Amino acid sequence: MRLTRCHVEQPLQAGAELSLPDDAAHHLTRVLRLREGDACVLFNGDGCDYDAQLTSVGKREVRVRLTGRRELHNESPLRIVLLQGIARGEKMDLILQKATELGVAGFVPVLAERTEVRLDAERGAKRLAHWQEVIASACGQSGRARVPAVQAPQPLAEAAGLLDAGALRLTLDPHGEHRLPTLQVSATMDVVVAIGPEGGWSPRDRDTLAAAGFSGLQLGPRVLRTETAGLAAIAALQARFGDL
Repeated sequence: MRLTRCHVEQPLQAGAELSLPDDAAHHLTRVLRLREGDACVLFNGDGCDYDAQLTSVGKREVRVRLTGRRELHNESPLRIVLLQGIARGEKMDLILQKATELGVAGFVPVLAERTEVRLDAERGAKRLAHWQEVIASACGQSGRARVPAVQAPQPLAEAAGLLDAGALRLTLDPHGEHRLPTLQVSATMDVVVAIGPEGGWSPRDRDTLAAAGFSGLQLGPRVLRTETAGLAAIAALQARFGDL
């Protein structure tokens, strides 16, 4: 039987006994109904799973004993970063969740000209915290012990200027210069995939991407929605160059 995995933001060490953070304690005991003596798996993003057993379940505190440590080796050899035009509500959650399951290494949410979501500093911080929870939960479900980083929302031009200089930069384009069968990707190369928001990239956005070294990748003759495009591109790249 597969054990429940739960992400915690704290150091973990086999043999230790510790008190769970409130969110993890609530999830394990209130949502999943685990009780004293039940087993689970904790992870904190360091690449390992920690076998654990609940030693006490109280109203104010839930404690666990870490009984073992196992290093996982299920990260893709292809490091893909998704530069995603911020989409509304559940669409953005879906993109982050499924891209995490597909093995993406990181996310760069960007504000483009046609982005329909407006974020001030406070809303941006709340949205970032929510996105981090979505990604951690997707790691728990999919068995990943490395949690992809997600950057704070930022304008497209700023994000494009901060990317790894050695990365292959691609954006989907039915008339792009690249096709998947002839695309050249080395084992040490990072790949950044740029996907526009619901309204797509504006002409000025496309100029910004071109100036930052992005080139077009053809992925069929049809225009895909923002919640489909990135996932299709990631799955295709993983199938050809990664571990799918």
